[in-house]
Amino acid sequence: MERSLSMEIARVTEAAALASARWMGRGEKEEADGAATEAMRTVFDTVPMRGTVVIGEGEKDEAPMLYIGEEVGLGEGPEVDIAVDPVEGTNIVALGTWNALCVVGIANRGRLLHAPDMYMEKIAVGPESVGKIDLDASVEQNLKAVAEAKGKDIEDIVVVVLNRPRHDQLIKEIREAGARIKLIPDGDVAASINAAFDHTGVDVLMGVGGAPEGVLSAIGLKALGGEIQGRLKPVDEEQEARCRKMGIEDVNRVLKMDDLCGGDDAIFAATGITDGELLQGVQFRGDKATTETVVMRAKSGTVRFIDGTHSLKKKPDLVIKD
Repeated sequence: MERSLSMEIARVTEAAALASARWMGRGEKEEADGAATEAMRTVFDTVPMRGTVVIGEGEKDEAPMLYIGEEVGLGEGPEVDIAVDPVEGTNIVALGTWNALCVVGIANRGRLLHAPDMYMEKIAVGPESVGKIDLDASVEQNLKAVAEAKGKDIEDIVVVVLNRPRHDQLIKEIREAGARIKLIPDGDVAASINAAFDHTGVDVLMGVGGAPEGVLSAIGLKALGGEIQGRLKPVDEEQEARCRKMGIEDVNRVLKMDDLCGGDDAIFAATGITDGELLQGVQFRGDKATTETVVMRAKSGTVRFIDGTHSLKKKPDLVIKD
């Protein structure tokens, strides 16, 4: 992939964040998502690539744009697979709370798992803990391994878990092991990425969340040198059939990094919509708006934080096509 795609993808997430942030705290999650999706789709059409959406807003008959299989880009340049989440945390935006992101990940054609919209059991860690975790191991064993890898006492480890009834037993086991927990309402891509940055205070993500979000997390963690392991959790025969269509005959198989995001090159970009541990959210200041974006590339290992100031007079619709 071209190095310049990193900056192009950052433009995409910036536009989506600016559009979505207008709906922050207004209790309208569908409108927030729709605004981000439209802005993201508009800017994608200015990017020199031949992209195919493999993780998006749904099937073709379910989503008007950024649907699975849709082709985006100028139709010239590298052939890439694209994973998008125009608003990671629609409820977060609607309520005006913590860690909503606009996220895009790209990889060379055929390198991303075409994960359907189903549950996935996950564990995600930063670079220090790579090779130390095992989704088949017990909670206590994994937490001890992460603590040892990071040179911490287990009591100092912070585990992020989605606040769901399905995690009652997991939460009990984490507390019995002695670790601390940060419960979040939504946004496990942000939590996975946070595990790779020391200053966020997050050491590991555990629990069951969305499979598409697992692939997006894998793209980011590949660029950061971290690790995520996942196991699909189909709830019926139809979802099991979709797993087989993806080439996963054994749904109990642990999916490793290269299963989720293969190859040696991938690009991940995320722009904050609301404030979080890693990124500041969009702020509107009269005729200007500010954004903070992280963009990273696996092949070079480069991580950039981009502070953007946007003229709302020159971009009244929050995007500009030329």
